[in-house]
Amino acid sequence: MDKRSVIGLLIIGAILFIFSYFNASNAPKQDPTNKTEKVDSTKKNTDSLTKPIQPAAPIVQAPEKAKLVPVLNEDSTQVTNEAGLLKFNDPATGLDTFLTAAPVVETTKRSIYKAEEIVRIENDKIAVDISSKGGRIISVFLKEYKTYDAFLNKKEEPLQLFDRKSTYGIDFAEGDKTFNSARYDFDFVNKTANSVTVEMINPTGKKIGFTYKLKPAKYDVDFGIYFRNFTDADTSSIALTTDFRLLSTEKYLPAEKQIATIFYKYKEDSYDYLSTGGDDELKLEQTTEWVAFKQSYFSAILMNKAGFKADEKSELVLKNFGENDTTYIKNYQANLDLGITNIKNTVELQWYFGPNDYSELATYNNGSEDIVDLGWGLFRWINVYGLRPIFGWLMNWGVGAGMAIFLLTLLVKLLLSPVNYKMYKSSAMMKVLRPEIEKIGKKFPKKEDALKKQQETMALYRETGVSPLAGCIPMLIQMPILFAIFRLFPAELSLRQKSFWWAEDLSTYDSILQLGFNIPFYGDHISLFTLLMAGTTLWYTHQNSSNMQQPTMEGMPNMKYIMYIFPFLMIFFFNSFSAGLSYYYFISTLMTIAIMWAIKRFMLDEAKIIAKVEANRANPPKKKAKSKFQMKLEEAQRLQQERQKGKK
Repeated sequence: MDKRSVIGLLIIGAILFIFSYFNASNAPKQDPTNKTEKVDSTKKNTDSLTKPIQPAAPIVQAPEKAKLVPVLNEDSTQVTNEAGLLKFNDPATGLDTFLTAAPVVETTKRSIYKAEEIVRIENDKIAVDISSKGGRIISVFLKEYKTYDAFLNKKEEPLQLFDRKSTYGIDFAEGDKTFNSARYDFDFVNKTANSVTVEMINPTGKKIGFTYKLKPAKYDVDFGIYFRNFTDADTSSIALTTDFRLLSTEKYLPAEKQIATIFYKYKEDSYDYLSTGGDDELKLEQTTEWVAFKQSYFSAILMNKAGFKADEKSELVLKNFGENDTTYIKNYQANLDLGITNIKNTVELQWYFGPNDYSELATYNNGSEDIVDLGWGLFRWINVYGLRPIFGWLMNWGVGAGMAIFLLTLLVKLLLSPVNYKMYKSSAMMKVLRPEIEKIGKKFPKKEDALKKQQETMALYRETGVSPLAGCIPMLIQMPILFAIFRLFPAELSLRQKSFWWAEDLSTYDSILQLGFNIPFYGDHISLFTLLMAGTTLWYTHQNSSNMQQPTMEGMPNMKYIMYIFPFLMIFFFNSFSAGLSYYYFISTLMTIAIMWAIKRFMLDEAKIIAKVEANRANPPKKKAKSKFQMKLEEAQRLQQERQKGKK
C-alpha cells in the first residue's frame, strides 16, 4: 500500500469518528411521562460487570405511593435508578424513585439524628434517668444511700448505681442483618411524674416501645416492651441484650470485685451464680426467672414472671476490667430470650435497682433474696432464722452498730455457756490425768511401742471415766455459729457506713496506719481490730495449751504448735475484712476467756475433780458394750500392730 492510500484511510476514519460523536450527543431524550423502564446503557454495561442482573421491578401507580416507604441511601436521600422491590416513576423529576412495602436493611447511624432528651422519674427511694438515645435507663440514684467517698467527705449526694456506659436493648432483624434498639433514637410519647413511654424512630416502619413505671416506696421499675409493625415470624430474632458496668461504691475495690458476680435462678430450680474469681460465662439451659447483676451491697436485677426461655443464644457473661480501672467493678452481660409467643402482647418485666437487703428482696417472692450471701446449708439457716433477726432487733433499739454487735456476742455466749462449762470441765479433768499420761509415755519410749502406749492411755481414760472427745464435741457445737457469723457481718447492709471507735465504717476494714507500700498477702494498711483479734486468740491459745493433750501415736501432728500458728495467720487473712467481723471475734474471744475464768473460779473445784477421778479408778464404771466405732478402732490397732511385727 502506497503513502497516498494510508493518508486516505486515516481521513476516512476521522470523518466516521466525528460523525458518530455528534450523532450520539444529539440523540432524542425519552418522554418523562413514559411508564416503561428507563435504563442508562452506559450504567447497565458497567453494572453487568459488578453485580448479577436483577429482574425488572414492577411499576407502582401514583395512588399507591402513599402506602409505601421510600428506600434511602447513606445520605438519607431517596434511591433512584437502582434495582429495588418496587418503583414509582416520578413525573416531577423524570427519575424512578424506588419504594418498598417490606422492611429494608437500614444502618443504625442513619436512624439517629435527634438531639438527646433525658427525662427523670422518681419516688422517695430512687431517681431514674431515661434517655431518648436507645430509650433506655442511663442512670439510677438511690436516695437513701451514699458512696463511701461521699460519706467520708460528708457530701449530700445520692448513690449512683451505674452510668450511661451501662446499656441494654432489643435485638431484631431487618432483612438478613440484626440491629439493636439501643442504637436508635426514641420519642417520648407519654410522660408523667412516675411513668414514661418511649417509642423507637425507624424509617422502615418497625417500632419498639418501652414503658417505665415507678411505685411509691419501692426500688423496682415496671418495664414493659411492645412491638409495632412486627409479625410473629420476627419473634425468633428478638432478644434482650444487656451490657452493664456497675460503679464502685465502697472503700476497697478488690473486695468489691471479689464479691461481684451474676446470680440467676431457673424457674424449676434454686439459684446459682457465676464464678467470682475471674472471667466466666454460662449458657442458660432452662427457663430463667431472674438475673441479678450483683455487687457488694447493691444490685440491678431483671425479673420475668413468665421466665426467659433458653435457646442457643441465651447466655450470661462476666468479665473483669484491668487493674487500672477504678471506676467500674465488673462487666455484666446477658443475652435473654423474652419468650414471646404473640408479638401483639406486651412483655412485662421488672427492674430492681436497690440494696441487697434480705427482707426487702424477700417481698418479691421469687427467691431473689438468695443473692445475699449468708452462707450455705446449716450456716445459712442459722443466719436467716437466728442471728440476723436478733441483730436486726438490736439495731432497731437504736443502740448503735458497735453496741449491737457487743450485745449479740454476749447473748450468744450466754446461750452457749453450758457448752463452755462442759468443755472446760473436760479440759480440767484431762489436766488432772496429765501426770499419769506422762508416766505411760516414759514406760513406752520407743517408737515401735507407740501402739501399746495408745492402748494403755485409752485404758486409763476408761478407768477414770474421762473422755478425750468430751472437749471436742462442745467445740463442734459452737463451730456452725462461728462460721455463720463469718458470713453474716460482711453481708449485713445495716453495718454499712456505721462508725464505732476508730473505725469509720464497720462494713470494711479499719485502718490506723497506711503503709504507703503493699505487703504481699497483707496489704498496704494496718487494721487494729484484726491485731486485737489475733492477740486475744493467742492469749486464749496460751491459756489452754497446758490442757492440750500431746499426740500419743507416731505421725500425729502436735496440735499445740498448730494452734499457735493460727493467730499469726489471722493477721494476714482478716486484715482487709469487715471491721465488724474482726470486732465480733475480738470481743467473743475476750468473753470466752472471762467465762472460762469464772467457771474455774466459781463453778469447778479441781480438788473435787481429782477425787472423782481417783474414785473412778478405784471403782471403775461398768463396762458398756463396745460400739461399732470402738470395734473398728481396735481392729485397726490390731492390724497396725501386725504390720509392725511383719516389718521386724
